[in-house]
Amino acid sequence: MAGSTARTAANLVSVHRNTAALFFSKVRAVIAAHQELAMADAFDGPVEIDESYFGGRRKGKRGRGAAGKVAVFGILRRGGRVFAQMIADCGRATLVPIIRRKVAPASVVYSDSWAGYDTLSVEGYEHERVNHDEELVADGGRHINGIENFWSQAKRHLRRFNGVPKESFPLFLQECVWRFNTGTPREQLQSLRKMLRRRMIS
Repeated sequence: MAGSTARTAANLVSVHRNTAALFFSKVRAVIAAHQELAMADAFDGPVEIDESYFGGRRKGKRGRGAAGKVAVFGILRRGGRVFAQMIADCGRATLVPIIRRKVAPASVVYSDSWAGYDTLSVEGYEHERVNHDEELVADGGRHINGIENFWSQAKRHLRRFNGVPKESFPLFLQECVWRFNTGTPREQLQSLRKMLRRRMIS
């Protein structure tokens, strides 16, 4: 799980690639279950929120609603951890319930100017917007560079797999979240060993 593909791992340990792929899938399932427990509590601000799109190689519309892409919503607590989940769409009816569940009331929430966030002030949050057409980092720390850094890291990691099936994408996504939240490769290895030991004991 050091970022290698199942095909590479299979070659290294001389097993069939399907055996390696099944093992990797089971490990990702353990990571996803761990993430569900670890991320159960709501973030208390300040937080950054954003959506991004993964995969899809067909030509066509870019950005929100791009053809063949998977939509993902993310929340990052500044100086802390990130939460991300696959979503069906980026409409207000989809995003706001997630924000209510994952962000504590009265928190400072930083976002871009997407209309799906228009009601956050009414929801009881201190909402700060960033207009990417005019600014990258505004006065007073108004930016979403942290969550955008997570998107960049996640896409760079997933690119090496040369496409991830949509049905498997949630597990790959949670692996990216875990990697981002856990720290160095050594810390990731220690965390993974603990998870697998607990799984074997239970």
